[in-house]
Amino acid sequence: MKKAMSLVLALVMVFALCSTAFADDAIKLGAIGPITGGAAIYGQAVKNAAEIAVEEVNALGGLQFELKYEDDAHDAEQSVNAYGTLMDWGMQILVGPVTSTPAAAVAPEAEADGVFTLTPSASSPSVCTNTTHVFQMCFADPNQGIGSADYIADNKLSDAIAIIYNNGDAYSTGIYEKFVEEAAVKGLNIVYTGTFTDDSATDFSTQITAAQNAGADLFYLPIYYTPISLIMAQAAAMNYQVKYFGVDGMDGILTLEGFDTALAEGAYLLTPFSADKDDELTKNFVAKYEEKFGEVPTQFAADAYDCVYAIYNLCTATGVTADMECDEMGDTLTAAFTNGFTFSGLTGDNMTWAPTGEVSKDPMAVIIENGAYVSAK
Repeated sequence: MKKAMSLVLALVMVFALCSTAFADDAIKLGAIGPITGGAAIYGQAVKNAAEIAVEEVNALGGLQFELKYEDDAHDAEQSVNAYGTLMDWGMQILVGPVTSTPAAAVAPEAEADGVFTLTPSASSPSVCTNTTHVFQMCFADPNQGIGSADYIADNKLSDAIAIIYNNGDAYSTGIYEKFVEEAAVKGLNIVYTGTFTDDSATDFSTQITAAQNAGADLFYLPIYYTPISLIMAQAAAMNYQVKYFGVDGMDGILTLEGFDTALAEGAYLLTPFSADKDDELTKNFVAKYEEKFGEVPTQFAADAYDCVYAIYNLCTATGVTADMECDEMGDTLTAAFTNGFTFSGLTGDNMTWAPTGEVSKDPMAVIIENGAYVSAK
């Protein structure tokens, strides 16, 4: 009996040692984003896709990742707390935060610790201000504003544009400002501009009525999907037929619980990813995502998947190891990332990064048809 017990204890110890060895040999990849609250669709998509990518990377048998995801509920203070939790865990690389205001709050913390940070979807320039270790996988807000104005003008989508934006949000304000600048260059006619804050993001009847009285035939909405869904529903209730044009913040509206997707029929948005593309990488990712999570992946999922693979390629190229301190690893990865590193993925080909954090890729337009995103002509 004693021999049997000794054998059992020995096997338990071996298993524990093997488990510890695996954990010690894996680079600790932290991630932060909202999986509760008003932007939960974004964060859940990032979490889902990051899990898929880490599973695929680890199955290759070489460099290994250990992923830990923390919820920040799209709140700056909670995001900073989540960052602290991950650092206590031993995080070496950060994917996130997912949204711009939390990401801008976390960026100085990551910079001070020397943590290499790649956010999938926080697009405000403020995210990378005064940092050297913080980078964006998504195209920056100025590109979205300029791209929106160019697309609307080039395709003659509107004679009278109404804008509704969140003047308390860095993401929304940044896109709005660049859109207005480019709209003036392109000769677009902006007939009304309305604003709101998070505290007033439930009733848009005043803005909608003013836009209707001004004769607007298109709403430009550089905001997130939740207020967009309310604007669409409230405009429909007022029998106001108008076209909609959003940016990447609109992505997620088709999976919003309780939303009538018919209200979004014909709406345009800018995105770096369309699930209907027929290349093998996109088809394989979409099929795996649908099988595992029961829905079509959004651009937030695609950006997160690209983040993990870009980090994997970068780690492989630089030869970093899991026993490195996070700041040493951060310095190594940052130097390589801004010095000739290129990456092709779901959201762009031959992407490169500037020392200021921005990625070099352009948005494309998609349109909602029959409850799905399809590439716009």
